[in-house]
Amino acid sequence: MIKVKKRKILLLPGDGIGPEVVDEVKKIIHWFNKKKSLDFETEEDLVGGASYEKHKKPITDEVFYKALESEAVILGAVGGPKWDDLEFSKRPERALLKLRKELKLFANLRPAICFKQLVDASSLKPEIVSGLDIMIVRELTGGIYFGEPRGIKPIENGERKGINTHTYTSGEIIRVAKVAFELAQKRNKKVTSCEKSNVMESGILWREEVQKVKDEEYTNIELNHMLADNCAMQLLKDPKQFDVIVTDNLFGDILSDEAAMLTGSLGLLPSASLGAKDKNGKMRSMYEPVHGSAPDIAGTKKANPIATILSFSMALRYSLELDKEADNLDQAVQKVLDDGLRTKDILSKGKKEVSTSQMGDAIISKLK
Repeated sequence: MIKVKKRKILLLPGDGIGPEVVDEVKKIIHWFNKKKSLDFETEEDLVGGASYEKHKKPITDEVFYKALESEAVILGAVGGPKWDDLEFSKRPERALLKLRKELKLFANLRPAICFKQLVDASSLKPEIVSGLDIMIVRELTGGIYFGEPRGIKPIENGERKGINTHTYTSGEIIRVAKVAFELAQKRNKKVTSCEKSNVMESGILWREEVQKVKDEEYTNIELNHMLADNCAMQLLKDPKQFDVIVTDNLFGDILSDEAAMLTGSLGLLPSASLGAKDKNGKMRSMYEPVHGSAPDIAGTKKANPIATILSFSMALRYSLELDKEADNLDQAVQKVLDDGLRTKDILSKGKKEVSTSQMGDAIISKLK
């Protein structure tokens, strides 16, 4: 009998509430292995501030190589005020940038979905956000966050100059545009591409290359070009006009956070960072909740695990090719919300407050 190689999932709980929310994903992985006879093998290690405390660096080479060998990486959160005074290269957030850059995770998928059970939690009117379902595709390894030259240098008159370079190649734009178009094929066949072509040459290149991809390969997709600042306004004015938004690293960072708040709580929103598929159809990937480490509630059992659980659902869908299981998990989350169970961040009148682990247990009880 040939022994089937198990699929490895690397768990990096990190800092703050990260370990608490990742614990709930561990329980769900165990449920799938036991009840659905799946073959997930998990390994857990340190990242971010937790890694710095033990190794004096935000991620070790050993952990990085484990990430290289995994089918998917599930990350909790990194950072916190405890490490704010560290030099730039040792800060917890550098682990994230290293993983994204070295694993070549160039496409960041950030869904912004307003759950019907939580419409009143949004700061916008119910009729504006009810039924909202946007997918933002952010280019993740180029642009101003990685461009060279960069740094701070002294200049004349005792002043200093901060330098960051915004740069993109055709190839970087084309590959992330294709991700957006492929996602749109399975949704409402509509892509909005955002840049600042009115003031930036890189924005002109972005617009031209995205248009070329659409004209040559995705003629059935509706493509609109929009200046990034106008997109920020339109997200508040009429967010349901959007289906898939594709944009660069800097604008994607800003617009995805704005879209997240339309939904009422960061505690509900997952994300996926994807690389290119190899010749066998496999790709490197990392999944993490949007909410960050929230150190002020760490250890209080108030953290909402739903974003991390939905991040694992995205892993099932995009990395592990288990759409049916992903649908099962998404539906379980919806059923728990239908039952009126809420963690502190989404609690409203007439609903029942539950702890982090109680929310995880309730979701498992709804799995089929």
